[in-house]
Amino acid sequence: NKKRKVIRTGMIQNAVLWIGECVLAFAIGCILVYYFMTSLTCVGQAMEPTVESGAQVLVNRFIYSLASPKPGDVIVFKPNGNANAHYYMRRVVGVPGDRVQILEGFIYINGELFETGTGNEQMDYSGVAEEELTLGKDEYFVLGDHRSVSQDSRFTPETSNDKNAPGPVKFENISGKVILRIWPLGKFGVP
Repeated sequence: NKKRKVIRTGMIQNAVLWIGECVLAFAIGCILVYYFMTSLTCVGQAMEPTVESGAQVLVNRFIYSLASPKPGDVIVFKPNGNANAHYYMRRVVGVPGDRVQILEGFIYINGELFETGTGNEQMDYSGVAEEELTLGKDEYFVLGDHRSVSQDSRFTPETSNDKNAPGPVKFENISGKVILRIWPLGKFGVP
């Protein structure tokens, strides 16, 4: 009779321990997501076909505390730090110190053709990159993957009469890196 109670007590202790570990893991996961991640909905067609309008993405808000954005990263930012504007989602093509120019509709970084492989590489409008532009120490040149409809670093408030035209994006205005498409489920994956 005593042996049975010991076995049951051990099983109950294991079950309680397992439940406690699950609750702790869930709590840690919630804290990490709450403080270091956020979910955003893509507004507009600028990132198609990579991220369609209305799609939800998971954004890592912490990563750029440890590293700088790299060419090819899809970032979210507030244009010109405007807290009232919606988040813009664009792809980094130029980093601080890079020379950027758009020639015959294609983007060149330090004299080399930059391609994302999305099929929407050519642009009708060169904007501020018509002449070679050298990025400042905290500036990033960003483009939408759907270049013909994207308002991106080619446009500045002075050239487009739009206070939300981003121009080259300052590091301080970058909110994070898109790490995962989470909705719709059929498009789940890394952008």
